[in-house]
Amino acid sequence: MIILGIDPGFAIVGVGIIEYKGNKFRVIDYFAITTKAHTPIEQRLKIIYDGINEAIHKYKPDFMAVEELFFNNNAKTAIAVGQARGVILLSAVNLGVPFFEYTPLQVKQAVAGYGRADKNQVQQMVKAILNLPAVPKPDDVADALAIAVCHAHSFKMVKLENK
Repeated sequence: MIILGIDPGFAIVGVGIIEYKGNKFRVIDYFAITTKAHTPIEQRLKIIYDGINEAIHKYKPDFMAVEELFFNNNAKTAIAVGQARGVILLSAVNLGVPFFEYTPLQVKQAVAGYGRADKNQVQQMVKAILNLPAVPKPDDVADALAIAVCHAHSFKMVKLENK
C-alpha cells in the first residue's frame, strides 16, 4: 500500500510518501510544500492545494494520513493551519483518496512506542524505521513520514482485528 503522509502547515506542509508491503517500509519520496510569508492567503492556499494534487497524481497513494490540528495559544496561526488542512482534505476528496487523521499522541505512540516522546526521539525512530541516512529536513517532512508510518501501523492493526 502506498501512503501519503501530510504534516499540515501554512508556511510549510511536510509531505512523505512510503510503501508498506509485507511488514516492510520503502520510502518513495519526501519534500516540503512552502509558501512565502507576504503572499496573499488565497494564493498560499492554492499553492498547497496544487502541491497536494500534484503529489496525488504523481504517486497515486492508496491512502492519505494527515495529522490532526493541534491548537496552540496563537488563534491566528491555528486558523491559517486549519484553512491549509481544509484544502489538503479537499484535494483528497476531489481525487478519491481515502484519508485518515491522527493526533500527535497517536503518531508518537505508533512511531516511538511512547505518546510523550519528544520531537528528536520521533525523528530518530523515523530515520531507523525507514532506514534513512539522516533525519529528513525540515522537521515537517520527518513529521509527515512519521504520520505515514503511523497509518501503516494503525491500518495493520485494524486488518488484524477484522480477521
